[in-house]
Amino acid sequence: MEFITYEQDGFVGVITINRPKALNALNSQVLDELNDTLDAVDLETTRALILTGAGDKSFVAGADIGEMSTLTKAEGEAFGKKGNDVFRKLETFPLPVIAAVNGFALGGGCEISMSCDIRICSENAIFGQPEVGLGITPGFGGTQRLARLVGAGMAKQMIYTARNIKADEAYRIGLVNAVYPAEELLDQAKKMAAGIAANAPIAVRNCKKAINDGLQVDMDQAIVIEEKLFGDCFETEDQKAGMGNFLEKDKEKKLKVVPFQNK
Repeated sequence: MEFITYEQDGFVGVITINRPKALNALNSQVLDELNDTLDAVDLETTRALILTGAGDKSFVAGADIGEMSTLTKAEGEAFGKKGNDVFRKLETFPLPVIAAVNGFALGGGCEISMSCDIRICSENAIFGQPEVGLGITPGFGGTQRLARLVGAGMAKQMIYTARNIKADEAYRIGLVNAVYPAEELLDQAKKMAAGIAANAPIAVRNCKKAINDGLQVDMDQAIVIEEKLFGDCFETEDQKAGMGNFLEKDKEKKLKVVPFQNK
């Protein structure tokens, strides 16, 4: 891997897009390496992922304009499909993924962050979809995920005006879950990931699938999806241990209660 690094910290995997000289811009090689990295994650020993960018200036500054500038119509569509395939794999990955957005998240950078389950960012983070200023549309899911996350009106405003927004506004409109000082960001992401990893892994994975799949259908179909994934948890070791521990603690708590005596 030339542009992607992967580290395992307990049950948490950290994926870093490592192309700082180009502000971690996405070219075909980065997308291929990210795809291969996701394929190589050990689902038995990993319970959550963090995605971030190398350096303190940029998460992902966007797709590589140098690569895109000479594309034909067919090549442009193929490049969009490559990005969408990788981002969709990230979005539907069995494990929860936290985007730790450290700096610029423009175009493809904003789009890849939106493919993650949770976004937290540094105080110097900048988000935007500047594509119309370059004569193109967002091509890696920006027109779809942004509208789903912040509402159609706000998404249209951001995309039509190509205006960038700072971290505080991204938080205000619900694009990110939290904002931290830059030096605390990765530690906060790891803390959140560790909290997720401490819970029953099968249940967490089923929750992700229930939310993602349920959002694509009407409520009647969505609750059936939930019912099946709820039922799927029963008879797992996680469920037996979790409920067994709860009942044992409840039993111990009741034994410690001293009955009131009326003298």
